[in-house]
Amino acid sequence: MNRNFRFVLPLLFFCLAAVLPAGGAKEKDAVVQVSGRVRLVGSGAVPEIVITGRDMEWYIDRNEQHKLKDMQHKTVSVEGNETVTALTFANGLPAGERRVLRNIKIISVQ
Repeated sequence: MNRNFRFVLPLLFFCLAAVLPAGGAKEKDAVVQVSGRVRLVGSGAVPEIVITGRDMEWYIDRNEQHKLKDMQHKTVSVEGNETVTALTFANGLPAGERRVLRNIKIISVQ
């Protein structure tokens, strides 16, 4: 039994090391206030509403899109919970970040 344990233990450590990067440390959550122009992005059955600021874009959560649907091409200020997810290409290189706003509250519309 001792010989089997010596063989299985390194294999177990190798498997755990391979799964370790999938721990979910790529997302961050914070309450933010953002301003920008409301746009509709995409085509077909699943377009998304995006607030485009000077330097960034914030995608609006699907459950919250009804709040901004009639405000396309207007400049708005909203407050909400921002979730930042790091995106990667299939080869592992970084592809930027995707910022999603949830629980939004409209502050002003111009």
